[in-house]
Amino acid sequence: MALATSGWTFNRKHSDPERWICIYPAYINSRKTTAEGRRIPKDKAVNNPTYQEIRDVLVAAGLKIGVEPKMYCRETSKEIHSWGRIRVQLKNEDGYLVNENFPTRQSVMLHLGAMIPMLKSRAGKLGSGDSTLYSGKERVNKQVSSSSIAASSQTSNKESGVSGNNRSRTNKKKGNRR
Repeated sequence: MALATSGWTFNRKHSDPERWICIYPAYINSRKTTAEGRRIPKDKAVNNPTYQEIRDVLVAAGLKIGVEPKMYCRETSKEIHSWGRIRVQLKNEDGYLVNENFPTRQSVMLHLGAMIPMLKSRAGKLGSGDSTLYSGKERVNKQVSSSSIAASSQTSNKESGVSGNNRSRTNKKKGNRR
């Protein structure tokens, strides 16, 4: 009778990457439900994190990590931006914690939820839901620049002779033709 073998053996040490915990971006994504894979409370989660942001925060925290080109099984989008799995070493070879601040995978995910919004790469994204990073003057300047862009696009449409009314009449004529 043959014995069934599994991937788990007692021979693996805590320092082997196969024993490290896995973190997918979906675990800390505030736009996901718990059924879709979010594992921390929504108020502590991050709006669409990427594996690069997770990697940057964990390296800054002094943890050993590994990045793998894997996709989360519950992820509905097959696009490349949703790929990436991060492996994190929590324990040394002797079984003691690598960093006392991160005893569990939950503590790592909560740390990610707190630190990713503070990244410089997130500071430029006003529409990401993290507008609390901006001071009042910066927010006003961003709104003024976006409204001036909208105004300049309207004037360029008038100069080229295209207006919203002309387009809607054209679409109505095309819709009546069968």
